Amino acid sequence: MDMNFQIVKLVENAKKGDRTAMERLVDSFHDDIFRMVYYRTRSQMDAEDLTQEIFMKMLKKLPVLKDAGKFKPWLFSIALNRVKDFHRKKRILIFLGTTMQIDNDRQTPAKDGDNPEDCLMRKEFWKHFHRFARILSRREREIFLLRFVDYLGIREIAQVLKKSESTVKTHLYRAVKKFRQNEEFRDLFKGEL
Repeated sequence: MDMNFQIVKLVENAKKGDRTAMERLVDSFHDDIFRMVYYRTRSQMDAEDLTQEIFMKMLKKLPVLKDAGKFKPWLFSIALNRVKDFHRKKRILIFLGTTMQIDNDRQTPAKDGDNPEDCLMRKEFWKHFHRFARILSRREREIFLLRFVDYLGIREIAQVLKKSESTVKTHLYRAVKKFRQNEEFRDLFKGEL
């Protein structure tokens, strides 16, 4: 059975109050949403908290979702907005001088069976990536992440960002061009590509 059809069926059942369908939706998208949030906060603790908040909001707002076929972009929109709110609040706290040590947790989460060399390589990659991301415009960075970190298609990205597919393609093209021209990544992947 088609995966998209299964998701639509789960959404429809969840909208009717089926708790099992709700749990299966959360299970189906938890890792994707956590990964999306983590790469935007770089804090495992914040990502865990935000992911939980996103799914709570999803469950609360699910009855108003009109098209069950657009569940995934709708969920990613909720997540993206929640991450933006998180960063906005963090900037306000910094401006007010009331920051806490939130950033001690800036490590890439280890996966079961990871060896130290893999962890070090992943950490090195993300250090380079975050430096690279600073040269992208805000829109290019978001589209690049949605495409290559969150694995969304062009149509889904357009729905998440409420932009045309043409606009998404243009920004993605610019970001990929900058990525290919980036010397740090060429050096990092030398011999790998």
